[in-house]
Amino acid sequence: MKVSPSNLIYHDLVGLSAKVVSSTDPTQIGLEGIVADETKNMLTFSTKRGYKKVSKKNSLFTFYIPQPVTIVGSMIAYDPAERLKRIVRRKK
Repeated sequence: MKVSPSNLIYHDLVGLSAKVVSSTDPTQIGLEGIVADETKNMLTFSTKRGYKKVSKKNSLFTFYIPQPVTIVGSMIAYDPAERLKRIVRRKK
């Protein structure tokens, strides 16, 4: 299935270009780069200054696929494999 704005939250985010739009940690706002790793609660960005970890639950992200899509972090605050399973459950 092709990644689109309507199904982005069900796909693997590693490799996508992204930016932190808002966060409870003001030092992370504006951070942008490529998503290098993803866990249940964190996204790891590969930036010009190295790798930076950002909490999913407390942030708002914009992903570029190539058009910008803004996602509330709590919508993707699941284990990546669990998010993929949710698309199957949604179709039933």
